[in-house]
Amino acid sequence: MFRVRIIINLCIVFSSFFVFPQENNKDLLHLELNKQTQKFPTEINFKKAKIFFYKKYWDSTLVYSMKQLNSSKTKEIADYCHFLRGSSFRELKLFREAKTEFNLISKKWPLYPFVYNNLGIISLELKDYKNSIYYFSILEKLSEKDKKKYYIKSLYENIGLCYLLLNQLSSAENYYLKSNEILKKEKDTISLIGSYSNIANLYYQQYKDRQAIPYFEKAYFLSKKVKNFDTRRVASKNMAIVEENRGNFKQALVYRKESEQWQDSLNNQNKVWALADYEKKYAVAQKQKQISVLKVENELKNTQRNTMFFSTVGLLLLLTGGVYVYGQKVKNAKIILSQKEKLDELNATKDQLFSIVSHDLRSSVNALKTSNTKLTSSLESKNYDELDKLLHQNSAIANGAYSLLDNLLHWALLQTQQLYFHKDSVHLFSIVQQIEYSYKPLLLEKTIAFENEVSKNCFIFVDLDSLKIILRNLLDNAIKFSPENSKIRFYSLDTPSEFHQFIIEDQGIGMRPETIAELLEDNELLAKKSNSEIIGTGLGMQLCKQMIKKNGGTLAIESELNKGTKMILSFPKTV
Repeated sequence: MFRVRIIINLCIVFSSFFVFPQENNKDLLHLELNKQTQKFPTEINFKKAKIFFYKKYWDSTLVYSMKQLNSSKTKEIADYCHFLRGSSFRELKLFREAKTEFNLISKKWPLYPFVYNNLGIISLELKDYKNSIYYFSILEKLSEKDKKKYYIKSLYENIGLCYLLLNQLSSAENYYLKSNEILKKEKDTISLIGSYSNIANLYYQQYKDRQAIPYFEKAYFLSKKVKNFDTRRVASKNMAIVEENRGNFKQALVYRKESEQWQDSLNNQNKVWALADYEKKYAVAQKQKQISVLKVENELKNTQRNTMFFSTVGLLLLLTGGVYVYGQKVKNAKIILSQKEKLDELNATKDQLFSIVSHDLRSSVNALKTSNTKLTSSLESKNYDELDKLLHQNSAIANGAYSLLDNLLHWALLQTQQLYFHKDSVHLFSIVQQIEYSYKPLLLEKTIAFENEVSKNCFIFVDLDSLKIILRNLLDNAIKFSPENSKIRFYSLDTPSEFHQFIIEDQGIGMRPETIAELLEDNELLAKKSNSEIIGTGLGMQLCKQMIKKNGGTLAIESELNKGTKMILSFPKTV
Protein backbone atom coordinates (compact mmCIF):
# COMPACT_ATOMS: atom_id res chain seq x y z
CA MET A 1 0.00 0.00 0.00
CA PHE A 2 1.24 3.48 -0.88
CA ARG A 3 2.39 5.50 2.12
CA VAL A 4 2.60 9.24 2.52
CA ARG A 5 6.05 10.23 3.78
CA ILE A 6 6.24 11.18 7.45
CA ILE A 7 7.62 14.71 7.76
CA ILE A 8 9.81 13.95 10.78
CA ASN A 9 13.16 13.80 9.01
CA LEU A 10 16.02 11.93 10.63
CA CYS A 11 18.56 14.42 11.86
CA ILE A 12 21.45 14.61 14.29
CA VAL A 13 20.25 15.49 17.77
CA PHE A 14 22.16 18.56 18.93
CA SER A 15 21.01 18.89 22.50
CA SER A 16 23.25 20.58 25.05
CA PHE A 17 26.61 18.86 25.22
CA PHE A 18 27.43 19.73 28.78
CA VAL A 19 24.35 19.17 30.89
CA PHE A 20 24.46 17.77 34.44
CA PRO A 21 21.92 15.23 35.67
CA GLN A 22 20.97 17.69 38.45
CA GLU A 23 19.56 21.06 37.63
CA ASN A 24 21.58 22.88 40.30
CA ASN A 25 24.96 21.73 38.86
CA LYS A 26 26.83 24.28 36.79
CA ASP A 27 28.13 23.74 33.29
CA LEU A 28 31.36 21.71 33.59
CA LEU A 29 33.09 23.42 30.65
CA HIS A 30 32.08 26.83 31.99
CA LEU A 31 33.62 26.00 35.36
CA GLU A 32 36.87 24.77 33.78
CA LEU A 33 37.13 27.84 31.51
CA ASN A 34 36.65 30.12 34.52
CA LYS A 35 39.40 28.25 36.39
CA GLN A 36 41.80 28.82 33.50
CA THR A 37 41.02 32.55 33.25
CA GLN A 38 41.65 32.88 36.98
CA LYS A 39 44.86 30.83 36.73
CA PHE A 40 46.18 32.89 33.80
CA PRO A 41 44.73 36.41 34.36
CA THR A 42 47.17 38.05 31.91
CA GLU A 43 45.97 35.97 28.93
CA ILE A 44 43.46 38.56 27.64
CA ASN A 45 42.91 36.89 24.25
CA PHE A 46 41.86 33.65 25.95
CA LYS A 47 39.40 35.53 28.17
CA LYS A 48 37.85 37.28 25.14
CA ALA A 49 37.60 33.98 23.22
CA LYS A 50 35.70 32.45 26.18
CA ILE A 51 33.26 35.40 26.36
CA PHE A 52 32.54 35.32 22.62
CA PHE A 53 32.08 31.53 22.77
CA TYR A 54 29.26 31.84 25.33
CA LYS A 55 27.72 34.70 23.34
CA LYS A 56 27.77 32.40 20.28
CA TYR A 57 29.89 34.87 18.29
CA TRP A 58 31.72 32.09 16.48
CA ASP A 59 33.87 34.24 14.16
CA SER A 60 35.14 36.35 17.07
CA THR A 61 35.84 33.17 19.06
CA LEU A 62 37.99 31.88 16.19
CA VAL A 63 39.90 35.17 15.91
CA TYR A 64 40.80 35.54 19.59
CA SER A 65 41.55 31.84 20.16
CA MET A 66 44.02 31.99 17.23
CA LYS A 67 45.60 35.14 18.71
CA GLN A 68 46.00 33.27 22.00
CA LEU A 69 47.63 30.27 20.28
CA ASN A 70 50.06 32.57 18.44
CA SER A 71 51.00 34.60 21.53
CA SER A 72 51.36 31.81 24.11
CA LYS A 73 52.98 28.34 24.19
CA THR A 74 51.10 27.15 27.30
CA LYS A 75 49.81 23.67 26.39
CA GLU A 76 47.17 23.81 29.13
CA ILE A 77 45.47 26.85 27.57
CA ALA A 78 46.18 25.62 24.02
CA ASP A 79 43.91 22.58 24.53
CA TYR A 80 41.02 24.82 25.60
CA CYS A 81 41.64 27.13 22.61
CA HIS A 82 41.55 24.17 20.17
CA PHE A 83 38.27 23.02 21.77
CA LEU A 84 36.71 26.49 21.40
CA ARG A 85 37.88 26.63 17.78
CA GLY A 86 36.61 23.12 16.98
CA SER A 87 33.19 23.89 18.51
CA SER A 88 33.00 27.20 16.59
CA PHE A 89 33.90 25.54 13.27
CA ARG A 90 31.25 22.87 13.95
CA GLU A 91 28.60 25.52 14.61
CA LEU A 92 29.60 27.20 11.33
CA LYS A 93 29.18 23.83 9.54
CA LEU A 94 32.90 23.69 8.69
CA PHE A 95 33.18 20.10 9.83
CA ARG A 96 36.59 19.16 8.40
CA GLU A 97 38.24 22.21 10.00
CA ALA A 98 36.46 21.36 13.26
CA LYS A 99 37.80 17.79 13.13
CA THR A 100 41.35 19.09 12.62
CA GLU A 101 41.10 21.32 15.70
CA PHE A 102 39.67 18.57 17.93
CA ASN A 103 42.46 16.19 16.87
CA LEU A 104 45.05 18.75 18.05
CA ILE A 105 43.82 18.44 21.65
CA SER A 106 45.98 16.37 24.00
CA LYS A 107 44.33 13.16 25.27
CA LYS A 108 45.44 14.19 28.76
CA TRP A 109 43.01 17.12 28.64
CA PRO A 110 40.60 16.72 31.61
CA LEU A 111 37.48 17.17 29.41
CA TYR A 112 38.56 14.83 26.59
CA PRO A 113 35.24 12.85 26.57
CA PHE A 114 33.64 16.02 25.13
CA VAL A 115 36.12 15.74 22.24
CA TYR A 116 34.95 12.18 21.51
CA ASN A 117 31.33 13.40 21.48
CA ASN A 118 32.14 16.22 19.04
CA LEU A 119 34.17 13.91 16.77
CA GLY A 120 31.21 11.50 16.75
CA ILE A 121 28.78 14.25 15.72
CA ILE A 122 31.19 15.56 13.04
CA SER A 123 31.64 12.05 11.61
CA LEU A 124 27.84 11.74 11.53
CA GLU A 125 27.57 15.02 9.59
CA LEU A 126 30.27 13.80 7.19
CA LYS A 127 28.31 10.53 6.74
CA ASP A 128 31.16 8.50 8.22
CA TYR A 129 28.73 6.47 10.36
CA LYS A 130 31.15 3.73 11.45
CA ASN A 131 33.64 6.24 12.83
CA SER A 132 30.78 8.05 14.50
CA ILE A 133 29.74 4.84 16.28
CA TYR A 134 33.39 4.28 17.28
CA TYR A 135 33.61 7.65 19.05
CA PHE A 136 30.17 7.33 20.69
CA SER A 137 31.00 3.79 21.85
CA ILE A 138 34.03 5.12 23.77
CA LEU A 139 31.68 7.40 25.70
CA GLU A 140 29.26 4.53 26.25
CA LYS A 141 32.05 2.52 27.93
CA LEU A 142 32.80 5.21 30.52
CA SER A 143 32.36 4.29 34.19
CA GLU A 144 29.11 5.30 35.89
CA LYS A 145 30.98 8.01 37.77
CA ASP A 146 32.39 9.50 34.56
CA LYS A 147 29.02 9.19 32.81
CA LYS A 148 27.52 11.40 35.50
CA LYS A 149 30.45 13.84 35.25
CA TYR A 150 30.52 14.05 31.44
CA TYR A 151 26.77 13.75 30.96
CA ILE A 152 25.99 13.87 27.23
CA LYS A 153 22.27 13.93 26.70
CA SER A 154 22.07 13.04 23.01
CA LEU A 155 24.50 10.08 23.09
CA TYR A 156 22.09 7.14 22.68
CA GLU A 157 19.87 9.06 20.25
CA ASN A 158 22.85 9.73 17.96
CA ILE A 159 24.12 6.12 18.17
CA GLY A 160 20.62 4.96 17.21
CA LEU A 161 20.62 7.32 14.24
CA CYS A 162 24.02 5.96 13.05
CA TYR A 163 22.73 2.37 13.12
CA LEU A 164 19.55 3.47 11.34
CA LEU A 165 21.56 5.10 8.53
CA LEU A 166 23.68 1.92 8.30
CA ASN A 167 20.37 0.00 7.99
CA GLN A 168 21.08 -1.93 11.20
CA LEU A 169 17.52 -1.45 12.39
CA SER A 170 17.64 -3.77 15.39
CA SER A 171 20.57 -1.87 16.95
CA ALA A 172 18.92 1.45 16.07
CA GLU A 173 15.73 0.37 17.86
CA ASN A 174 17.69 -0.72 20.93
CA TYR A 175 19.46 2.65 21.33
CA TYR A 176 16.34 4.70 20.55
CA LEU A 177 14.42 2.87 23.28
CA LYS A 178 17.32 3.26 25.73
CA SER A 179 17.42 7.02 25.03
CA ASN A 180 13.66 7.21 25.44
CA GLU A 181 13.80 5.63 28.91
CA ILE A 182 16.44 8.14 30.05
CA LEU A 183 14.41 11.10 28.73
CA LYS A 184 11.31 9.85 30.54
CA LYS A 185 13.18 9.90 33.84
CA GLU A 186 14.48 13.40 33.18
CA LYS A 187 11.06 14.68 32.07
CA ASP A 188 12.60 16.64 29.18
CA THR A 189 9.39 17.19 27.21
CA ILE A 190 10.80 18.64 23.97
CA SER A 191 13.53 15.96 23.67
CA LEU A 192 11.00 13.26 24.61
CA ILE A 193 8.65 14.33 21.79
CA GLY A 194 11.57 14.04 19.34
CA SER A 195 12.45 10.61 20.74
CA TYR A 196 8.86 9.35 20.36
CA SER A 197 8.80 10.66 16.79
CA ASN A 198 12.11 8.98 15.90
CA ILE A 199 10.98 5.61 17.29
CA ALA A 200 7.65 5.92 15.50
CA ASN A 201 9.35 6.79 12.24
CA LEU A 202 11.72 3.78 12.64
CA TYR A 203 8.79 1.37 13.01
CA TYR A 204 6.72 3.11 10.36
CA GLN A 205 9.40 2.75 7.72
CA GLN A 206 9.44 -1.02 8.47
CA TYR A 207 5.63 -1.14 8.08
CA LYS A 208 5.26 -1.96 11.77
CA ASP A 209 2.19 0.28 12.08
CA ARG A 210 0.92 -1.23 15.32
CA GLN A 211 4.19 -0.38 17.06
CA ALA A 212 4.66 2.99 15.32
CA ILE A 213 1.21 4.58 15.81
CA PRO A 214 1.26 4.57 19.67
CA TYR A 215 4.52 6.51 19.60
CA PHE A 216 3.09 9.04 17.11
CA GLU A 217 0.13 9.45 19.45
CA LYS A 218 2.40 9.87 22.49
CA ALA A 219 4.34 12.55 20.62
CA TYR A 220 1.08 14.26 19.63
CA PHE A 221 -0.47 14.31 23.11
CA LEU A 222 2.79 15.36 24.75
CA SER A 223 3.18 18.24 22.24
CA LYS A 224 -0.01 19.79 23.64
CA LYS A 225 1.92 20.50 26.87
CA VAL A 226 4.54 22.68 25.17
CA LYS A 227 4.29 26.19 23.75
CA ASN A 228 6.51 25.54 20.78
CA PHE A 229 4.25 26.04 17.73
CA ASP A 230 6.55 24.21 15.34
CA THR A 231 6.70 21.10 17.56
CA ARG A 232 2.89 21.04 17.76
CA ARG A 233 2.55 21.58 14.01
CA VAL A 234 4.86 18.66 13.18
CA ALA A 235 3.17 16.31 15.67
CA SER A 236 -0.34 17.05 14.30
CA LYS A 237 0.89 16.79 10.69
CA ASN A 238 2.36 13.34 11.43
CA MET A 239 -0.94 12.21 12.91
CA ALA A 240 -2.75 13.45 9.79
CA ILE A 241 -0.47 11.36 7.57
CA VAL A 242 -0.96 8.30 9.78
CA GLU A 243 -4.78 8.63 9.61
CA GLU A 244 -4.68 9.14 5.83
CA ASN A 245 -2.64 5.94 5.44
CA ARG A 246 -5.22 4.14 7.61
CA GLY A 247 -8.03 5.51 5.42
CA ASN A 248 -9.55 7.59 8.24
CA PHE A 249 -9.77 10.76 6.14
CA LYS A 250 -12.25 12.54 8.44
CA GLN A 251 -9.88 12.36 11.39
CA ALA A 252 -6.93 13.12 9.09
CA LEU A 253 -8.73 16.34 8.04
CA VAL A 254 -9.05 17.36 11.70
CA TYR A 255 -5.33 16.87 12.25
CA ARG A 256 -4.46 18.73 9.05
CA LYS A 257 -6.58 21.73 10.08
CA GLU A 258 -4.86 21.69 13.47
CA SER A 259 -1.45 21.54 11.75
CA GLU A 260 -2.38 24.48 9.50
CA GLN A 261 -3.63 26.37 12.56
CA TRP A 262 -0.23 25.93 14.27
CA GLN A 263 1.46 26.91 11.01
CA ASP A 264 -0.59 30.14 10.96
CA SER A 265 0.26 30.72 14.62
CA LEU A 266 3.91 30.17 13.84
CA ASN A 267 3.69 32.62 10.94
CA ASN A 268 1.85 35.14 13.12
CA GLN A 269 4.45 34.71 15.85
CA ASN A 270 7.20 35.37 13.33
CA LYS A 271 5.33 38.43 12.09
CA VAL A 272 4.90 39.69 15.64
CA TRP A 273 8.57 39.19 16.31
CA ALA A 274 9.48 40.90 13.03
CA LEU A 275 7.15 43.81 13.84
CA ALA A 276 8.56 44.11 17.36
CA ASP A 277 12.07 44.06 15.94
CA TYR A 278 11.12 46.76 13.41
CA GLU A 279 9.55 48.93 16.12
CA LYS A 280 12.65 48.49 18.25
CA LYS A 281 14.90 49.52 15.37
CA TYR A 282 12.64 52.50 14.60
CA ALA A 283 12.70 53.66 18.22
CA VAL A 284 16.49 53.34 18.30
CA ALA A 285 16.77 55.29 15.03
CA GLN A 286 14.53 58.09 16.40
CA LYS A 287 16.54 58.24 19.59
CA GLN A 288 19.74 58.30 17.60
CA LYS A 289 18.36 61.16 15.52
CA GLN A 290 17.56 63.17 18.67
CA ILE A 291 21.03 62.48 19.99
CA SER A 292 22.56 63.67 16.70
CA VAL A 293 20.56 66.94 16.81
CA LEU A 294 21.63 67.58 20.41
CA LYS A 295 25.21 66.76 19.50
CA VAL A 296 25.18 69.29 16.63
CA GLU A 297 23.72 71.97 18.93
CA ASN A 298 26.36 71.31 21.57
CA GLU A 299 29.11 71.42 18.99
CA LEU A 300 27.83 74.77 17.70
CA LYS A 301 27.75 76.21 21.22
CA ASN A 302 31.23 74.90 21.94
CA THR A 303 32.50 76.41 18.70
CA GLN A 304 31.06 79.83 19.53
CA ARG A 305 32.33 79.73 23.09
CA ASN A 306 35.84 78.60 22.18
CA THR A 307 36.46 80.73 19.07
CA MET A 308 37.99 83.61 21.02
CA PHE A 309 40.01 81.27 23.20
CA PHE A 310 41.48 79.38 20.26
CA SER A 311 42.24 82.62 18.43
CA THR A 312 44.27 83.83 21.40
CA VAL A 313 45.99 80.49 21.74
CA GLY A 314 46.69 80.47 18.01
CA LEU A 315 48.45 83.82 18.13
CA LEU A 316 50.47 82.70 21.13
CA LEU A 317 51.42 79.47 19.38
CA LEU A 318 52.39 81.40 16.26
CA LEU A 319 54.70 83.61 18.27
CA THR A 320 56.14 80.64 20.17
CA GLY A 321 56.54 78.72 16.90
CA GLY A 322 58.47 81.60 15.34
CA VAL A 323 60.87 81.68 18.29
CA TYR A 324 61.24 77.90 18.21
CA VAL A 325 61.92 77.82 14.44
CA TYR A 326 64.57 80.53 14.82
CA GLY A 327 66.18 78.60 17.70
CA GLN A 328 66.14 75.37 15.68
CA LYS A 329 67.70 77.16 12.74
CA VAL A 330 70.56 78.41 14.91
CA LYS A 331 70.94 74.95 16.50
CA ASN A 332 70.97 73.23 13.10
CA ALA A 333 73.58 75.66 11.84
CA LYS A 334 75.83 74.80 14.80
CA ILE A 335 75.28 71.06 14.22
CA ILE A 336 76.10 71.41 10.50
CA LEU A 337 79.25 73.41 11.34
CA SER A 338 80.31 70.78 13.92
CA GLN A 339 79.66 67.97 11.43
CA LYS A 340 81.65 69.83 8.77
CA GLU A 341 84.60 70.22 11.12
CA LYS A 342 84.43 66.55 12.08
CA LEU A 343 84.20 65.55 8.42
CA ASP A 344 87.20 67.73 7.56
CA GLU A 345 89.13 66.12 10.41
CA LEU A 346 88.17 62.62 9.24
CA ASN A 347 89.14 63.46 5.65
CA ALA A 348 92.48 64.81 6.83
CA THR A 349 93.04 61.65 8.89
CA LYS A 350 92.07 59.51 5.91
CA ASP A 351 94.45 61.40 3.59
CA GLN A 352 97.25 61.13 6.16
CA LEU A 353 96.56 57.43 6.63
CA PHE A 354 96.56 56.71 2.90
CA SER A 355 99.73 58.76 2.46
CA ILE A 356 101.68 56.95 5.17
CA VAL A 357 100.26 53.48 4.37
CA SER A 358 101.01 53.90 0.66
CA HIS A 359 104.54 55.14 1.56
CA ASP A 360 105.10 52.08 3.78
CA LEU A 361 103.74 49.72 1.15
CA ARG A 362 105.84 51.41 -1.56
CA SER A 363 108.93 51.10 0.65
CA SER A 364 108.21 47.42 1.34
CA VAL A 365 107.61 46.63 -2.34
CA ASN A 366 110.72 48.60 -3.37
CA ALA A 367 112.81 46.79 -0.74
CA LEU A 368 111.40 43.46 -1.96
CA LYS A 369 112.24 44.44 -5.56
CA THR A 370 115.82 45.36 -4.66
CA SER A 371 116.23 42.19 -2.59
CA ASN A 372 114.92 40.06 -5.47
CA THR A 373 117.52 41.62 -7.81
CA LYS A 374 120.25 40.71 -5.32
CA LEU A 375 118.65 37.26 -4.98
CA THR A 376 118.94 36.70 -8.72
CA SER A 377 122.59 37.74 -8.67
CA SER A 378 123.30 35.43 -5.72
CA LEU A 379 121.70 32.54 -7.56
CA GLU A 380 123.88 33.17 -10.61
CA SER A 381 127.04 33.39 -8.48
CA LYS A 382 125.89 30.50 -6.26
CA ASN A 383 126.55 32.54 -3.14
CA TYR A 384 124.38 30.45 -0.83
CA ASP A 385 125.19 32.35 2.36
CA GLU A 386 124.06 35.60 0.78
CA LEU A 387 121.07 33.76 -0.73
CA ASP A 388 119.94 32.52 2.71
CA LYS A 389 120.29 36.02 4.15
CA LEU A 390 118.23 37.56 1.30
CA LEU A 391 115.47 34.95 1.67
CA HIS A 392 115.12 35.73 5.37
CA GLN A 393 115.11 39.45 4.52
CA ASN A 394 112.35 38.92 1.92
CA SER A 395 110.33 36.95 4.48
CA ALA A 396 110.65 39.77 7.02
CA ILE A 397 109.59 42.39 4.42
CA ALA A 398 106.55 40.27 3.37
CA ASN A 399 105.54 39.69 7.01
CA GLY A 400 105.78 43.43 7.70
CA ALA A 401 103.63 44.31 4.67
CA TYR A 402 101.08 41.59 5.58
CA SER A 403 100.91 42.84 9.17
CA LEU A 404 100.31 46.40 7.94
CA LEU A 405 97.49 45.32 5.59
CA ASP A 406 95.93 43.08 8.26
CA ASN A 407 95.89 45.98 10.75
CA LEU A 408 94.45 48.28 8.10
CA LEU A 409 91.62 45.80 7.37
CA HIS A 410 90.69 45.37 11.05
CA TRP A 411 90.92 49.12 11.68
CA ALA A 412 88.54 49.79 8.75
CA LEU A 413 86.07 47.11 10.00
CA LEU A 414 86.23 48.59 13.50
CA GLN A 415 85.61 52.13 12.23
CA THR A 416 82.60 51.01 10.14
CA GLN A 417 81.27 48.86 13.03
CA GLN A 418 81.40 45.69 10.93
CA LEU A 419 83.79 43.77 13.21
CA TYR A 420 81.93 40.98 15.01
CA PHE A 421 82.52 40.77 18.78
CA HIS A 422 81.57 37.77 20.91
CA LYS A 423 82.86 37.72 24.47
CA ASP A 424 83.55 34.41 26.17
CA SER A 425 85.81 32.87 28.81
CA VAL A 426 89.38 32.62 27.43
CA HIS A 427 92.37 30.73 28.89
CA LEU A 428 95.12 33.35 28.55
CA PHE A 429 98.11 30.97 28.92
CA SER A 430 96.96 28.90 25.88
CA ILE A 431 96.45 31.98 23.71
CA VAL A 432 99.96 33.30 24.53
CA GLN A 433 101.35 29.87 23.55
CA GLN A 434 99.59 30.14 20.17
CA ILE A 435 100.97 33.65 19.55
CA GLU A 436 104.51 32.49 20.54
CA TYR A 437 104.26 29.65 18.01
CA SER A 438 103.22 32.05 15.22
CA TYR A 439 106.22 34.35 15.90
CA LYS A 440 108.79 31.62 16.56
CA PRO A 441 110.69 32.25 13.28
CA LEU A 442 111.08 35.98 13.99
CA LEU A 443 112.18 35.27 17.57
CA LEU A 444 114.78 32.75 16.39
CA GLU A 445 116.00 35.11 13.66
CA LYS A 446 116.88 37.78 16.25
CA THR A 447 117.78 35.17 18.92
CA ILE A 448 115.25 36.69 21.31
CA ALA A 449 114.25 34.56 24.30
CA PHE A 450 110.50 34.31 24.91
CA GLU A 451 109.14 33.53 28.40
CA ASN A 452 105.44 32.69 28.94
CA GLU A 453 104.93 33.20 32.69
CA VAL A 454 101.15 33.69 32.51
CA SER A 455 99.29 31.86 35.29
CA LYS A 456 97.57 28.71 34.05
CA ASN A 457 94.58 29.63 36.25
CA CYS A 458 94.08 32.95 34.46
CA PHE A 459 90.71 33.13 32.62
CA ILE A 460 89.50 36.43 31.16
CA PHE A 461 86.14 37.41 29.61
CA VAL A 462 86.96 38.86 26.16
CA ASP A 463 86.45 38.39 22.43
CA LEU A 464 89.01 35.76 21.34
CA ASP A 465 89.75 37.10 17.84
CA SER A 466 90.34 40.69 18.98
CA LEU A 467 92.56 39.46 21.86
CA LYS A 468 94.77 37.63 19.34
CA ILE A 469 95.03 40.81 17.20
CA ILE A 470 96.09 42.82 20.31
CA LEU A 471 98.74 40.29 21.38
CA ARG A 472 100.11 39.88 17.84
CA ASN A 473 100.54 43.64 17.40
CA LEU A 474 102.15 44.16 20.81
CA LEU A 475 104.52 41.17 20.36
CA ASP A 476 105.36 42.34 16.83
CA ASN A 477 106.31 45.77 18.20
CA ALA A 478 108.33 44.20 21.04
CA ILE A 479 110.33 42.10 18.55
CA LYS A 480 110.74 45.04 16.16
CA PHE A 481 112.20 47.36 18.82
CA SER A 482 114.23 44.74 20.73
CA PRO A 483 117.91 44.08 20.00
CA GLU A 484 119.33 40.65 19.27
CA ASN A 485 119.99 38.27 22.19
CA SER A 486 117.43 40.07 24.37
CA LYS A 487 114.36 38.73 26.18
CA ILE A 488 110.56 39.23 25.98
CA ARG A 489 108.35 38.22 28.94
CA PHE A 490 104.58 37.65 29.05
CA TYR A 491 103.34 37.37 32.65
CA SER A 492 100.16 37.99 34.68
CA LEU A 493 99.41 39.49 38.08
CA ASP A 494 96.40 38.33 40.09
CA THR A 495 94.72 41.35 41.69
CA PRO A 496 91.86 41.44 44.24
CA SER A 497 89.77 43.50 41.82
CA GLU A 498 87.51 42.16 39.05
CA PHE A 499 90.35 42.45 36.51
CA HIS A 500 93.39 40.31 35.63
CA GLN A 501 96.57 42.33 34.95
CA PHE A 502 98.70 41.13 32.05
CA ILE A 503 102.18 42.55 31.20
CA ILE A 504 104.27 42.32 28.02
CA GLU A 505 107.87 43.30 28.89
CA ASP A 506 110.74 43.74 26.43
CA GLN A 507 114.37 44.96 26.64
CA GLY A 508 114.08 47.21 23.60
CA ILE A 509 114.92 50.86 22.85
CA GLY A 510 112.17 52.23 25.13
CA MET A 511 110.15 55.47 24.75
CA ARG A 512 110.21 59.03 26.03
CA PRO A 513 107.34 60.17 28.35
CA GLU A 514 105.94 62.48 25.65
CA THR A 515 105.80 59.54 23.20
CA ILE A 516 103.90 57.47 25.76
CA ALA A 517 101.44 60.35 26.29
CA GLU A 518 100.90 60.65 22.53
CA LEU A 519 100.24 56.91 22.15
CA LEU A 520 97.69 56.87 24.99
CA GLU A 521 95.72 59.87 23.71
CA ASP A 522 92.24 58.89 22.41
CA ASN A 523 92.46 61.15 19.37
CA GLU A 524 95.92 60.00 18.29
CA LEU A 525 95.76 57.96 15.10
CA LEU A 526 99.18 58.19 13.47
CA ALA A 527 102.62 58.46 15.03
CA LYS A 528 106.22 57.98 13.92
CA LYS A 529 108.63 56.05 16.05
CA SER A 530 111.71 57.83 17.32
CA ASN A 531 113.88 55.18 15.74
CA SER A 532 114.71 56.70 12.37
CA GLU A 533 115.30 53.32 10.76
CA ILE A 534 111.82 51.99 11.58
CA ILE A 535 108.91 54.11 10.37
CA GLY A 536 105.33 52.96 11.02
CA THR A 537 101.80 54.26 10.74
CA GLY A 538 100.93 53.74 14.42
CA LEU A 539 97.81 52.02 13.12
CA GLY A 540 98.54 48.79 15.01
CA MET A 541 98.75 50.67 18.32
CA GLN A 542 95.54 52.56 17.59
CA LEU A 543 93.81 49.26 16.71
CA CYS A 544 95.01 47.72 19.99
CA LYS A 545 93.67 50.64 22.05
CA GLN A 546 90.23 50.50 20.44
CA MET A 547 89.93 46.72 20.80
CA ILE A 548 91.10 46.81 24.44
CA LYS A 549 88.45 49.43 25.15
CA LYS A 550 85.76 47.43 23.33
CA ASN A 551 86.62 44.41 25.51
CA GLY A 552 86.19 46.48 28.66
CA GLY A 553 89.92 46.57 29.39
CA THR A 554 92.57 49.22 29.99
CA LEU A 555 96.09 49.93 28.71
CA ALA A 556 99.05 51.51 30.54
CA ILE A 557 102.68 51.92 29.42
CA GLU A 558 105.87 52.03 31.48
CA SER A 559 109.12 52.65 29.59
CA GLU A 560 112.69 53.97 29.90
CA LEU A 561 114.97 54.82 27.00
CA ASN A 562 117.41 52.04 26.14
CA LYS A 563 116.08 49.86 28.98
CA GLY A 564 112.82 48.50 27.65
CA THR A 565 109.04 48.84 27.78
CA LYS A 566 106.18 47.32 29.76
CA MET A 567 102.72 47.20 28.10
CA ILE A 568 100.28 46.68 31.02
CA LEU A 569 96.83 45.36 30.02
CA SER A 570 93.84 44.77 32.30
CA PHE A 571 90.88 42.57 31.25
CA PRO A 572 87.73 41.48 33.15
CA LYS A 573 87.97 38.15 34.98
CA THR A 574 85.63 35.32 34.01
CA VAL A 575 82.83 35.17 36.58
